[in-house]
Parts: sequence; C-alpha cells; structure tokens
Amino acid sequence: MQIYIENDKKRHMDLLLSGDEQEDMIEKYLERSQMFVLDDDGIKAQCCVVKENAGVYEIKNISVKAPYYRKGYGRALVEYVRDYYKDCKTLYAGTGESEDTMGFYRALGFKYSHRVKDFFINNYSRPIFEGGVQLKDMVYFKLSDDSETE
Repeated sequence: MQIYIENDKKRHMDLLLSGDEQEDMIEKYLERSQMFVLDDDGIKAQCCVVKENAGVYEIKNISVKAPYYRKGYGRALVEYVRDYYKDCKTLYAGTGESEDTMGFYRALGFKYSHRVKDFFINNYSRPIFEGGVQLKDMVYFKLSDDSETE
C-alpha cells in the first residue's frame, strides 16, 4: 500500500464525486487542497485536506471506491494525514448527518465540534441523500490535542 500526494487532482473527479456529489462544490476547495491518494494494486481511496490556519487542517473530501468500503483504506488515509502534518493541532472533518459517516469519524477518535445549519440545502442545487436520509446540516467533528467540544 502506498499513499502519495497527487498533483493532477481532477483526474480523480469520479472518486471525488463519491465524497461530494456536486462538482462546483469540489471546485471551491480542490485547488487549495492537498490530495492524498491511496494505491494498493490500483487506486482505492483519496483524501483532500486544506490548511485553514496555523496548526488547523480540514478534511474537505474523503472517499473510498465502493468495492473497498470497510477495509481500512479510509482509516489509513486519515492516520497518514494526521502524521503527515507535523504542525497539526486540530483536524476537522465536515459531513452530513449520516450515521455511517459520523460513525467513521467517531471510530477514529473525532469528537463533535459544531454544525452549520442547512448547509446542504443552501449550497447544493438538489437534495443530497445518504443512507435514505436527506442531508441538511453540515456536522463538524474534530480530532485535536484538546478534544473537548467547542
């Protein structure tokens, strides 16, 4: 298994779209992010991370190809990203209010931070559904040296 930084990010648009369903939303962060790609006899997953402030990073997009769900690829990427940024004090991840994705972050030690009300309703051109539930609020989780919620 190899994880590397990808410079030709748009060539992974299909994989990016499985983590964020609207291309113009991806365009808002893609150029300012670093993309980490996990290759294990072929591309299995990717993760886009943006440095927001000194010591503060945010996972903007993480996705694993469907046949490889629940095989540890998402976990490997998050752990790699956390180790890669030596100055990282806080790592945020925003997601829809879906038990699958919220459970993923909780299992990695992330704690609830805050929410942005109606984010998906106000920023996406069509309703987004995950696990049969319409996503409305963006729920933020954080992994930090101080894991208390804000």
